[in-house]
Amino acid sequence: MTTVNPVIDVRRAADRPTTKISWLDSKHSFSFGHHYDPANTHHGLLLVNNDDIVLAGSGFETHPHRDMEIVTWVLQGSLVHQDSEGHAGVIYPGLAQRMSAGTGILHSEKNDSWRLSGAAAHAAPVRFVQMWVVPDEAAQRPGYEQLEIDAELLSGGLVPVASGRPGHADEAAIRIGNKDAALYAARLQPGRGVSVPDAPFVHLFVARGAITLEGTGPLAQGDAVRLTASGGQHVTADTDAEILVWEMHATIA
Repeated sequence: MTTVNPVIDVRRAADRPTTKISWLDSKHSFSFGHHYDPANTHHGLLLVNNDDIVLAGSGFETHPHRDMEIVTWVLQGSLVHQDSEGHAGVIYPGLAQRMSAGTGILHSEKNDSWRLSGAAAHAAPVRFVQMWVVPDEAAQRPGYEQLEIDAELLSGGLVPVASGRPGHADEAAIRIGNKDAALYAARLQPGRGVSVPDAPFVHLFVARGAITLEGTGPLAQGDAVRLTASGGQHVTADTDAEILVWEMHATIA
């Protein structure tokens, strides 16, 4: 059996590579596009954790994906999804959404503020985190799933957003095609806390606000922590905060 040494790797928001153009401000936790770093391609099974802001009237035009489980979590505004399999929907805060690219899918994602009226239509950016994990099997049929979990988030605990883990997937809002991965979200009020999962690989992302991680210290919006063989720590909110936590029981070879 291979022994993995415990590691707590803090990645600060300001150190993330950024893609910034007229309508998009995208910050990448891992190598993405032309921002390639061979030492920063993934953690566990997580390949992409993009923190995106898209201005009103703009978005990602139709583009392809293949063999990837893609989970989108909106923090502000709303995002319109359309794909070549006939799925369409509006993603907003508190809605869990997953697209399985499988054998190949085309989709677009655009800021939904054009549906609004008056000044709001010109001033409402959408901010979302898009996360990619590899599937267990390649060349599966493409799929799409979404479910609102806003009420569950009011509990202040870790809410299972997406999972493919046996015996656990039924508890999550949506399923993903990886048996070793699960995503949780928590909305925390100041002074409230949760414990991160105790798993071989954990990725903690501060999506909003500020928190303190036991044994590590303060973390601000956009900061992330990559835990290897060292989960179970307590998170306490310093302000109103929202966190996204991946629990992973395998890694990419």
